[in-house]
Amino acid sequence: MEPKDLKKLLENRLQHEERELTYDRKEEKLRVEDKTSGKGMSLGLKGLSAKYEERKEKLLDEVVHHVEETLKAMKETQELNGKENNIFPVIRSGSFASETEAGVPFVFVEHTAETRIYFALDLGNSYRLIDQDWLEKEGWTKEALHQVSMFNLRGLSTEMKTDTVAGNTFYFLNTNDGYDASRILNDSLLERMASEVKGELAVAVPHQDVLIFADLENERGYDALAQLTMHFFSSGLVPVTGLPFIYEDGKLEPIFIMAKNKPKK
Repeated sequence: MEPKDLKKLLENRLQHEERELTYDRKEEKLRVEDKTSGKGMSLGLKGLSAKYEERKEKLLDEVVHHVEETLKAMKETQELNGKENNIFPVIRSGSFASETEAGVPFVFVEHTAETRIYFALDLGNSYRLIDQDWLEKEGWTKEALHQVSMFNLRGLSTEMKTDTVAGNTFYFLNTNDGYDASRILNDSLLERMASEVKGELAVAVPHQDVLIFADLENERGYDALAQLTMHFFSSGLVPVTGLPFIYEDGKLEPIFIMAKNKPKK
């Protein structure tokens, strides 16, 4: 589907008397803005149109829900103090925006060559990324934010489903709570998995809502991991990275897997 065609479908679903929709033809972005507050968000239609071919109405439902919850959160006054239990780390790609559309820097720390750690206040059906102005307004430091978010992350479920492909075991964590990929930051989970695998441990966070572990015992496991990771990366609403990682000695190393070959670091 072409971006202009997806634009029409989204406009039909997002039209509201309190919203203003504008389309940037050059950038192929649809901006949805609240008329009262002037706050809003932009949707990159080029990437979404490619995903639409596979997911159709389900993708539209997810995008509309995401937009509506985000606009709702923007209209409400949010506070960090008193909401410490609702602060979590959020994994994003290294190319993700470093500031808000208003030019305010987001609070983040580097993670790997492919990923960054942002921070969010959970709002129930959505969350809001924390920016520097918000942090300073409430008297927080980045270090405190990091510490609190990691503590909360360790309390999230780590229940996984498993599948076996050609003698290699794959583990999928997919709770759809918004922090599935973020669980890659749970050091105790990574160490536990490393102690249980028979072969080499690989980890992948192709998009926000999935974390994949792979117990790689033979060559075919690497090929299967590469295909799985790219499939999830191309279909996710919030993609993170198409490159999996090898976990060894407490460190994550991004790898590029050539077809029918073991990976190169």
